[in-house]
Amino acid sequence: MAGGTIDIWPLYLYHPGAVTVNFAVDRYASCVLSTRTDRRIVLRSRDLDGEETFASLKELSAARRYKLPLLAYLVKFFTPGTGVELATDSEAPAGAGIAGSSTLIIAVSSALNRLTGAGYKIEKLREISQNIEAQIIRVPTGAQDYYPAMYGGVSAIELGEAGIARKAVAVDREDLNERIVLAYTGVPRNSGINNWEVMKAHIDGDRAVYRNFDHIAAIAMAMRAALEKADWPEVARLLREEWRNRRTNAPGITTPLIDRLIAVTRRNGAVGAKVCGAGGGGCVFFLVERGAKQRVSQTIAAEGGTVLPVSVAPRGVLVKSSAG
Repeated sequence: MAGGTIDIWPLYLYHPGAVTVNFAVDRYASCVLSTRTDRRIVLRSRDLDGEETFASLKELSAARRYKLPLLAYLVKFFTPGTGVELATDSEAPAGAGIAGSSTLIIAVSSALNRLTGAGYKIEKLREISQNIEAQIIRVPTGAQDYYPAMYGGVSAIELGEAGIARKAVAVDREDLNERIVLAYTGVPRNSGINNWEVMKAHIDGDRAVYRNFDHIAAIAMAMRAALEKADWPEVARLLREEWRNRRTNAPGITTPLIDRLIAVTRRNGAVGAKVCGAGGGGCVFFLVERGAKQRVSQTIAAEGGTVLPVSVAPRGVLVKSSAG
Protein backbone atom coordinates (compact mmCIF):
# COMPACT_ATOMS: atom_id res chain seq x y z
CA MET A 1 0.00 0.00 0.00
CA ALA A 2 2.87 2.39 0.74
CA GLY A 3 6.59 2.52 1.34
CA GLY A 4 7.79 0.02 -1.24
CA THR A 5 11.43 0.02 -2.46
CA ILE A 6 12.49 1.99 0.61
CA ASP A 7 12.72 -1.41 2.33
CA ILE A 8 15.91 -2.22 0.39
CA TRP A 9 19.05 -1.86 2.50
CA PRO A 10 20.53 0.73 2.92
CA LEU A 11 17.90 3.10 1.47
CA TYR A 12 15.75 3.18 4.60
CA LEU A 13 18.72 4.31 6.71
CA TYR A 14 18.63 7.67 4.95
CA HIS A 15 14.95 8.32 5.75
CA PRO A 16 14.25 8.39 9.51
CA GLY A 17 11.03 6.68 10.55
CA ALA A 18 10.84 4.64 7.35
CA VAL A 19 8.05 2.10 7.27
CA THR A 20 6.36 -0.08 4.67
CA VAL A 21 2.64 -0.85 4.89
CA ASN A 22 1.25 -3.95 3.16
CA PHE A 23 -1.34 -6.68 3.49
CA ALA A 24 -1.42 -10.38 2.63
CA VAL A 25 -3.80 -11.70 -0.02
CA ASP A 26 -5.09 -15.24 -0.29
CA ARG A 27 -3.07 -16.21 -3.37
CA TYR A 28 -1.10 -19.00 -1.80
CA ALA A 29 2.18 -20.76 -2.47
CA SER A 30 2.59 -24.34 -1.32
CA CYS A 31 5.12 -27.14 -1.32
CA VAL A 32 5.20 -30.84 -0.57
CA LEU A 33 8.54 -32.07 0.73
CA SER A 34 9.31 -35.74 1.25
CA THR A 35 12.39 -37.83 1.89
CA ARG A 36 13.72 -40.58 -0.36
CA THR A 37 15.51 -43.84 0.39
CA ASP A 38 18.27 -42.93 -2.09
CA ARG A 39 20.37 -39.74 -2.46
CA ARG A 40 18.48 -38.23 -5.38
CA ILE A 41 17.19 -34.65 -5.28
CA VAL A 42 14.00 -34.22 -7.32
CA LEU A 43 12.63 -30.71 -7.82
CA ARG A 44 9.25 -29.95 -9.43
CA SER A 45 7.28 -26.75 -10.02
CA ARG A 46 3.65 -27.34 -10.92
CA ASP A 47 2.85 -23.74 -11.85
CA LEU A 48 5.97 -23.40 -14.04
CA ASP A 49 5.61 -26.96 -15.38
CA GLY A 50 9.28 -27.59 -14.70
CA GLU A 51 11.33 -30.43 -13.20
CA GLU A 52 14.97 -31.29 -12.65
CA THR A 53 16.73 -34.16 -10.90
CA PHE A 54 20.19 -34.53 -9.39
CA ALA A 55 21.86 -37.79 -8.38
CA SER A 56 22.86 -36.30 -5.05
CA LEU A 57 23.18 -33.08 -3.08
CA LYS A 58 26.81 -32.98 -4.15
CA GLU A 59 25.80 -32.97 -7.82
CA LEU A 60 23.20 -30.25 -7.17
CA SER A 61 25.77 -28.09 -5.37
CA ALA A 62 28.27 -28.47 -8.20
CA ALA A 63 25.80 -27.46 -10.94
CA ARG A 64 26.33 -24.05 -12.50
CA ARG A 65 22.81 -23.49 -13.76
CA TYR A 66 19.38 -24.59 -12.60
CA LYS A 67 16.00 -24.83 -14.28
CA LEU A 68 14.41 -24.12 -10.89
CA PRO A 69 17.00 -21.93 -9.14
CA LEU A 70 14.81 -20.92 -6.21
CA LEU A 71 14.31 -24.54 -5.16
CA ALA A 72 17.89 -25.56 -5.88
CA TYR A 73 19.43 -22.73 -3.89
CA LEU A 74 17.23 -23.46 -0.87
CA VAL A 75 18.00 -27.18 -0.88
CA LYS A 76 21.69 -26.39 -1.25
CA PHE A 77 21.55 -24.07 1.76
CA PHE A 78 19.63 -26.41 4.08
CA THR A 79 21.65 -29.52 3.01
CA PRO A 80 19.14 -32.26 3.88
CA GLY A 81 20.79 -35.47 5.05
CA THR A 82 18.73 -37.68 2.71
CA GLY A 83 17.49 -37.56 -0.82
CA VAL A 84 14.33 -35.44 -1.14
CA GLU A 85 11.47 -34.72 -3.48
CA LEU A 86 10.24 -31.14 -3.46
CA ALA A 87 7.11 -30.16 -5.39
CA THR A 88 5.84 -26.57 -5.37
CA ASP A 89 2.87 -24.61 -6.63
CA SER A 90 1.92 -20.94 -6.66
CA GLU A 91 -1.40 -19.20 -7.22
CA ALA A 92 0.30 -15.90 -8.13
CA PRO A 93 0.93 -15.25 -11.84
CA ALA A 94 4.61 -15.12 -12.74
CA GLY A 95 5.96 -11.58 -12.46
CA ALA A 96 2.75 -10.25 -10.94
CA GLY A 97 4.50 -8.06 -8.38
CA ILE A 98 2.51 -9.53 -5.49
CA ALA A 99 5.47 -11.24 -3.82
CA GLY A 100 4.82 -14.66 -5.35
CA SER A 101 8.47 -15.68 -5.34
CA SER A 102 9.02 -14.35 -1.81
CA THR A 103 5.95 -16.24 -0.62
CA LEU A 104 7.21 -19.43 -2.21
CA ILE A 105 10.64 -18.99 -0.62
CA ILE A 106 9.04 -18.64 2.82
CA ALA A 107 6.98 -21.80 2.23
CA VAL A 108 9.93 -23.88 1.02
CA SER A 109 12.41 -22.58 3.60
CA SER A 110 9.89 -23.28 6.37
CA ALA A 111 9.46 -26.87 5.15
CA LEU A 112 13.19 -27.48 4.82
CA ASN A 113 13.77 -25.86 8.21
CA ARG A 114 11.36 -28.38 9.76
CA LEU A 115 12.72 -31.38 7.83
CA THR A 116 16.38 -30.71 8.59
CA GLY A 117 15.81 -29.63 12.19
CA ALA A 118 17.78 -26.42 11.52
CA GLY A 119 15.67 -24.62 14.12
CA TYR A 120 15.66 -21.15 12.57
CA LYS A 121 13.04 -18.72 13.90
CA ILE A 122 10.71 -17.08 11.37
CA GLU A 123 12.60 -13.75 11.32
CA LYS A 124 15.87 -15.55 10.63
CA LEU A 125 14.16 -17.46 7.83
CA ARG A 126 13.20 -14.10 6.34
CA GLU A 127 16.83 -13.00 6.39
CA ILE A 128 17.98 -16.27 4.82
CA SER A 129 15.25 -16.11 2.18
CA GLN A 130 16.06 -12.51 1.31
CA ASN A 131 19.77 -13.27 0.94
CA ILE A 132 19.13 -16.32 -1.23
CA GLU A 133 16.76 -14.40 -3.49
CA ALA A 134 19.44 -11.72 -3.92
CA GLN A 135 21.88 -14.44 -5.00
CA ILE A 136 19.40 -15.61 -7.62
CA ILE A 137 18.37 -12.25 -9.12
CA ARG A 138 21.83 -10.70 -8.54
CA VAL A 139 20.62 -7.33 -7.27
CA PRO A 140 19.70 -6.15 -3.75
CA THR A 141 16.30 -7.26 -2.48
CA GLY A 142 13.85 -5.61 -0.10
CA ALA A 143 12.51 -7.05 3.14
CA GLN A 144 8.82 -6.28 2.98
CA ASP A 145 7.69 -8.92 0.45
CA TYR A 146 8.29 -11.79 2.87
CA TYR A 147 6.13 -10.50 5.73
CA PRO A 148 2.67 -11.23 4.26
CA ALA A 149 3.67 -14.89 3.91
CA MET A 150 5.18 -14.91 7.40
CA TYR A 151 2.28 -13.41 9.32
CA GLY A 152 -0.73 -12.69 7.09
CA GLY A 153 -3.01 -9.74 7.84
CA VAL A 154 -2.04 -6.08 7.55
CA SER A 155 1.51 -5.12 8.50
CA ALA A 156 3.65 -2.10 9.23
CA ILE A 157 7.29 -3.04 8.68
CA GLU A 158 9.48 -0.62 10.62
CA LEU A 159 12.92 -0.05 9.11
CA GLY A 160 15.82 1.54 10.96
CA GLU A 161 19.31 1.34 12.39
CA ALA A 162 18.33 -1.37 14.88
CA GLY A 163 17.00 -3.58 12.09
CA ILE A 164 13.55 -4.53 10.84
CA ALA A 165 10.45 -5.11 12.94
CA ARG A 166 6.94 -6.08 11.88
CA LYS A 167 3.94 -4.65 13.73
CA ALA A 168 0.38 -5.79 13.06
CA VAL A 169 -2.05 -3.06 12.00
CA ALA A 170 -5.54 -3.57 13.43
CA VAL A 171 -7.92 -3.23 10.49
CA ASP A 172 -11.46 -4.59 10.08
CA ARG A 173 -10.59 -7.33 7.58
CA GLU A 174 -14.09 -7.64 6.13
CA ASP A 175 -14.29 -3.88 5.62
CA LEU A 176 -10.95 -3.90 3.80
CA ASN A 177 -12.06 -6.86 1.68
CA GLU A 178 -14.95 -4.77 0.35
CA ARG A 179 -12.51 -2.05 -0.72
CA ILE A 180 -9.83 -3.97 -2.65
CA VAL A 181 -9.60 -5.01 -6.29
CA LEU A 182 -6.48 -6.58 -7.76
CA ALA A 183 -5.92 -6.63 -11.53
CA TYR A 184 -3.24 -8.44 -13.54
CA THR A 185 -2.06 -6.63 -16.67
CA GLY A 186 -0.90 -9.85 -18.33
CA VAL A 187 2.63 -8.50 -18.65
CA PRO A 188 5.25 -9.77 -16.17
CA ARG A 189 7.56 -7.16 -14.70
CA ASN A 190 11.22 -7.35 -13.73
CA SER A 191 11.54 -6.00 -10.19
CA GLY A 192 15.29 -6.48 -10.10
CA ILE A 193 15.89 -4.08 -12.99
CA ASN A 194 13.50 -1.33 -11.88
CA ASN A 195 14.55 -1.45 -8.23
CA TRP A 196 18.22 -1.41 -9.14
CA GLU A 197 17.81 1.66 -11.36
CA VAL A 198 16.04 3.55 -8.58
CA MET A 199 18.48 2.39 -5.92
CA LYS A 200 21.49 3.37 -8.02
CA ALA A 201 20.04 6.83 -8.64
CA HIS A 202 19.47 7.25 -4.89
CA ILE A 203 22.99 6.12 -3.93
CA ASP A 204 24.49 8.28 -6.70
CA GLY A 205 22.91 11.34 -5.06
CA ASP A 206 20.06 12.09 -7.46
CA ARG A 207 18.32 14.84 -5.49
CA ALA A 208 14.97 14.36 -7.18
CA VAL A 209 14.94 10.64 -6.33
CA TYR A 210 16.05 11.38 -2.76
CA ARG A 211 13.21 13.89 -2.32
CA ASN A 212 10.73 11.41 -3.75
CA PHE A 213 11.83 8.82 -1.22
CA ASP A 214 11.41 11.38 1.54
CA HIS A 215 7.85 11.82 0.28
CA ILE A 216 7.29 8.06 0.03
CA ALA A 217 8.53 7.60 3.61
CA ALA A 218 6.22 10.36 4.87
CA ILE A 219 3.26 8.94 2.94
CA ALA A 220 3.85 5.46 4.38
CA MET A 221 3.95 6.78 7.94
CA ALA A 222 0.72 8.67 7.31
CA MET A 223 -0.83 5.60 5.65
CA ARG A 224 -0.18 3.53 8.75
CA ALA A 225 -1.91 6.13 10.92
CA ALA A 226 -4.87 6.42 8.53
CA LEU A 227 -5.39 2.65 8.47
CA GLU A 228 -5.27 2.46 12.25
CA LYS A 229 -8.05 5.06 12.35
CA ALA A 230 -10.00 3.46 9.46
CA ASP A 231 -9.89 6.88 7.78
CA TRP A 232 -10.62 5.61 4.26
CA PRO A 233 -10.76 9.02 2.50
CA GLU A 234 -7.27 9.71 3.85
CA VAL A 235 -6.06 6.22 2.86
CA ALA A 236 -7.31 6.90 -0.68
CA ARG A 237 -5.67 10.32 -0.83
CA LEU A 238 -2.36 8.89 0.36
CA LEU A 239 -2.54 6.04 -2.15
CA ARG A 240 -2.99 8.54 -5.00
CA GLU A 241 -0.14 10.67 -3.68
CA GLU A 242 2.12 7.63 -3.31
CA TRP A 243 1.54 6.66 -6.93
CA ARG A 244 2.21 10.21 -8.19
CA ASN A 245 5.54 10.28 -6.40
CA ARG A 246 6.52 6.73 -7.27
CA ARG A 247 6.00 7.00 -11.01
CA THR A 248 8.51 9.84 -11.21
CA ASN A 249 11.30 7.60 -9.84
CA ALA A 250 11.59 5.30 -12.87
CA PRO A 251 10.14 5.89 -16.34
CA GLY A 252 9.32 2.21 -16.80
CA ILE A 253 7.16 1.89 -13.70
CA THR A 254 3.93 2.42 -15.64
CA THR A 255 2.56 1.35 -19.01
CA PRO A 256 -0.22 2.64 -21.29
CA LEU A 257 -2.53 -0.14 -20.06
CA ILE A 258 -1.84 0.67 -16.41
CA ASP A 259 -2.48 4.37 -17.01
CA ARG A 260 -5.72 3.54 -18.83
CA LEU A 261 -6.96 1.18 -16.11
CA ILE A 262 -6.32 3.76 -13.40
CA ALA A 263 -8.06 6.49 -15.40
CA VAL A 264 -11.22 4.57 -16.33
CA THR A 265 -11.75 2.94 -12.94
CA ARG A 266 -11.61 6.36 -11.28
CA ARG A 267 -14.93 7.11 -12.99
CA ASN A 268 -16.48 3.90 -11.72
CA GLY A 269 -15.77 3.83 -8.01
CA ALA A 270 -11.98 3.49 -7.61
CA VAL A 271 -10.62 6.12 -5.22
CA GLY A 272 -6.94 5.27 -5.50
CA ALA A 273 -4.60 2.87 -7.28
CA LYS A 274 -0.96 1.90 -7.57
CA VAL A 275 1.21 -0.68 -9.26
CA CYS A 276 2.28 -3.61 -7.12
CA GLY A 277 5.98 -4.27 -6.82
CA ALA A 278 8.40 -2.36 -8.99
CA GLY A 279 5.98 -1.78 -11.85
CA GLY A 280 6.47 -2.04 -15.59
CA GLY A 281 3.66 -4.60 -15.68
CA GLY A 282 2.38 -7.11 -13.17
CA CYS A 283 -0.58 -6.24 -10.95
CA VAL A 284 -2.36 -3.03 -10.08
CA PHE A 285 -4.05 -2.57 -6.71
CA PHE A 286 -7.26 -0.51 -6.62
CA LEU A 287 -8.88 0.92 -3.50
CA VAL A 288 -12.60 1.27 -4.22
CA GLU A 289 -15.68 2.66 -2.55
CA ARG A 290 -17.79 0.15 -0.65
CA GLY A 291 -20.27 -1.36 -3.09
CA ALA A 292 -18.13 -0.57 -6.15
CA LYS A 293 -16.08 -3.80 -6.44
CA GLN A 294 -18.19 -5.36 -9.16
CA ARG A 295 -18.42 -2.16 -11.18
CA VAL A 296 -14.68 -1.56 -11.01
CA SER A 297 -13.95 -5.23 -11.83
CA GLN A 298 -16.18 -5.12 -14.90
CA THR A 299 -14.47 -1.93 -16.08
CA ILE A 300 -11.03 -3.53 -15.72
CA ALA A 301 -12.12 -6.61 -17.69
CA ALA A 302 -13.58 -4.44 -20.45
CA GLU A 303 -10.23 -2.66 -20.80
CA GLY A 304 -8.22 -5.88 -21.13
CA GLY A 305 -7.09 -6.45 -17.55
CA THR A 306 -7.70 -9.64 -15.56
CA VAL A 307 -9.25 -9.31 -12.12
CA LEU A 308 -7.75 -11.68 -9.57
CA PRO A 309 -10.31 -12.47 -6.85
CA VAL A 310 -8.57 -11.85 -3.52
CA SER A 311 -9.27 -11.17 0.11
CA VAL A 312 -6.99 -10.46 3.06
CA ALA A 313 -5.24 -13.65 4.21
CA PRO A 314 -5.77 -13.94 7.97
CA ARG A 315 -2.59 -15.86 8.84
CA GLY A 316 0.89 -16.67 7.59
CA VAL A 317 2.89 -19.79 6.79
CA LEU A 318 1.70 -23.16 8.09
CA VAL A 319 3.88 -26.30 8.18
CA LYS A 320 2.28 -29.73 8.54
CA SER A 321 4.23 -32.91 9.17
CA SER A 322 3.17 -36.46 8.37
CA ALA A 323 4.71 -39.76 9.39
CA GLY A 324 3.10 -41.48 6.42
